[in-house]
Amino acid sequence: MAFDNTVTIVGNVTRDPELRFTPSGAAVATFGLAWNQRSQNARGETEEKVSFFDVTCWRQLAENVAESLSKGARVVVYGRLEQRSWETNDKERRSKVEIIADDVAPSLKWATAELTRNDFKGETGGGGSAGSASRGGSPRAVPNEQSYDTDEEPF
Repeated sequence: MAFDNTVTIVGNVTRDPELRFTPSGAAVATFGLAWNQRSQNARGETEEKVSFFDVTCWRQLAENVAESLSKGARVVVYGRLEQRSWETNDKERRSKVEIIADDVAPSLKWATAELTRNDFKGETGGGGSAGSASRGGSPRAVPNEQSYDTDEEPF
């Protein structure tokens, strides 16, 4: 039996991504995301509700996110919800629901982005050639045809 637990959220990055590495060397990036919902009440006044999410990215996606995003960027996050539970030092039980991202992209509704292609790192790299929104850094050169198999391209 398959369970479908996917979410797509468009929102603003609330804090710069933090890149860390596990003891085995896997990259992990975390950042905050805010999603705003606007509606009108019975008196015709605009009301705004804001929801905040923690987003976790792994491997190559984590490295690309850490290099590409900063606070305030509008992004599209596609992933799944996952609940974590833990016990504090005071023996209190805590839990939270976070988004484990499968993909993160710049929202182009109110902005433009310059994409650069990263070298394909294989299955262990966690994602192949991913684009990144430039923050003013120098773009990477696109690899020539001999350096990768075009059948592996995602687009």
